[in-house]
Amino acid sequence: MPERTVAQSLPRKQLAVAAPQSTAYEAACLMTKHRCGSVLVIDATKSLLGIFTERDLMTKVVAQSLDPRATAMSDVMTPRPQSITPETTVSDALLLMKGAGFRHLPVVSATSEIVGVFSIRDAMPHEIIEAEELHEFLDDELTKVLG
Repeated sequence: MPERTVAQSLPRKQLAVAAPQSTAYEAACLMTKHRCGSVLVIDATKSLLGIFTERDLMTKVVAQSLDPRATAMSDVMTPRPQSITPETTVSDALLLMKGAGFRHLPVVSATSEIVGVFSIRDAMPHEIIEAEELHEFLDDELTKVLG
């Protein structure tokens, strides 16, 4: 059976997007409305500027005692986030996420069009287990090589 691509795994739902001057409170409302864990921050030309996640809300706003209604996305988003293409395999996306420690990856086409956000929740359980096993194997092999 051929491996699924990220495009085949993306849920068919409206993207949660916001302008950089939007507030963390507005982003939290968008995540609640769209039932998702991230908001893509875009400019007027719909180019990807950053990503703001549930974790960012917790660590960069709440834990820092910032006022979510007065905190601009541009101040707390992750700028220039790593992204993947729709053709990326689910296993490659999971390996990247596992290695980098994040749970959301913007999906951007070759023409820079934002296609969606791949979330760890979009993977099937067996794909997650396989990616974790491969990540452990690669870590072990790297440790052997580096000593």
